[in-house]
Amino acid sequence: MTRLNRITLDRLKRLPRVASVWEGDRRSVGGLMDDEGGLRQRHTESSDCILWVDSSHGAVRGLTIVPTTCGYEPVVRTLLQAIESPQGNLAPARPQKIVVSDREIQFYLRGALQGLDIAIDYAPELPLIDELFNALQQSAEMTEAELPPRYAEAMIDKAMEIWELAPWNSLNEQQVLAVELNAWDIDTLYVSMLGMGGVEYGLLMYRSLDSLKQFRQRVLMGQQSPKQMQEAFLEQDCLFLNFELFDDEPFDTGFQPASWLGTAPEAVQPDFGSIHPLEGMRSQLADEEGATFLVAMEAIGRFVTRYRAQLEKPSLKALKSSYKIPNPQKNSGGSVLKVTVQTLPEVTEELAAETDEALDEAIGPTGLVNFPVLRDDYVPEGAIIILTQFQRQMLDALHRDPTVTFHAQEWPKALNGAAAASDLPVVLIQTSRPKAKILIQQLQQAQGVRAVCFNPGSDPFSGEAFELGLLQTGDSELHLFAEYETNGSADRHLLERWNQWQSDCSGACAVVIASGITGNSKGNPGVKDILAVFEARCKTPKELHLPPLMLQYAAEWEMD
Repeated sequence: MTRLNRITLDRLKRLPRVASVWEGDRRSVGGLMDDEGGLRQRHTESSDCILWVDSSHGAVRGLTIVPTTCGYEPVVRTLLQAIESPQGNLAPARPQKIVVSDREIQFYLRGALQGLDIAIDYAPELPLIDELFNALQQSAEMTEAELPPRYAEAMIDKAMEIWELAPWNSLNEQQVLAVELNAWDIDTLYVSMLGMGGVEYGLLMYRSLDSLKQFRQRVLMGQQSPKQMQEAFLEQDCLFLNFELFDDEPFDTGFQPASWLGTAPEAVQPDFGSIHPLEGMRSQLADEEGATFLVAMEAIGRFVTRYRAQLEKPSLKALKSSYKIPNPQKNSGGSVLKVTVQTLPEVTEELAAETDEALDEAIGPTGLVNFPVLRDDYVPEGAIIILTQFQRQMLDALHRDPTVTFHAQEWPKALNGAAAASDLPVVLIQTSRPKAKILIQQLQQAQGVRAVCFNPGSDPFSGEAFELGLLQTGDSELHLFAEYETNGSADRHLLERWNQWQSDCSGACAVVIASGITGNSKGNPGVKDILAVFEARCKTPKELHLPPLMLQYAAEWEMD
């Protein structure tokens, strides 16, 4: 059994010991919640929630979602987080006693926490934990899409017809369709197709043209914080249909490049919802909204089928057609709705002009648009990415080592002094030796590493914010090395720590390539594992003329 080492025990014992009892447990929550990395669990997988609460104050101190297949180690890790870095701005502290309702967890904790002076007891029931887990489960279930029962099956069937039709192959997001309903308090829906870029597939159906324009203007404003991006997302006024894709392989909780979209998805799941500036995002739809979806999807399907050849021509023409569609509501008495669908060439031109203007503002001093190619094929799949620090003496020793590839930067004198005085922030990429050598060769051919940048991005449907770790090579291309969830405390602390390090070094940093991912040094490479050092500069997105990014990897599967 693994036990805490002496250094860790001494560190924890320095924390104050409070006269309180903590309760802890681990229970299954199915596939309803997100895991630690912020990735949604695959629909065929299950997860466990580990919870530690201070029963004396009714406060949650630690919570973690892990795969069900994990051992007992995450229970200990979550407890240590609850002690040293509790949630909710609580003060670090050690409990006098902890109580669990699982005998095996009790015995494991007794062995793992020896020397920490914490009593570990068993109780068959934990009322506070029961109440909190029930609340978590109910909250997770509330996030599940709730379609109107009378329309649910028809909505899913109609959505899959849209998926097979793939209107995004004919229309980009700027080529808006107007769907005139004049029903259920909606005059016209303004529909933008997502999918031509290959990052998200679906329909955004705005209740007003102003809302569509305002959101696009916010997105094109340039450098914005993740919070600002999320606010812009929630200020939309629209109905949405999003297609969630599942591949044939389980997700990895580590960094996952989006190249898995290169093959046809194993399954497609349509998700419906609504966004409103005052309500935010919700997946519980009223009957009228379900009927709106059905009629709008039917009209869009008919329109795209009829005019596909003309829609795919370079210049969008004015096209208009009306359809008689049965009213799906039972009390309609068999009435039909006259629905008119038309293209909006003038709106399309306006949106395209705004996009071009935003691109023009991003033009750098060279006269070229500074949107370098964003690639994810350099950093090997499965590589471990660590943000750390190296002592300057260690880097000097590596510079003198003939077996280490070393690309030095010509830093200004002031920067040289700062870099020499402080430990240097390092992006450490650990992989296997053959893959490391290929990566080193690729970076050399790309004229080394010029800069390291963390650029904000967002999910256009969920509004979740993240930071993309990017390497800029000497040929001005950008290479994705990691994605960090800024909503989670762990990743946020990593980035805050990195920002402090690079500030102490006046922007000096390095990228280190190491082997040993399959050996004992996995996750903690030694000097003998280091194969290359590329000195670089920390750059802000503004310095690289980068707007907030959304990953757009083109899917390569063929549709029948």
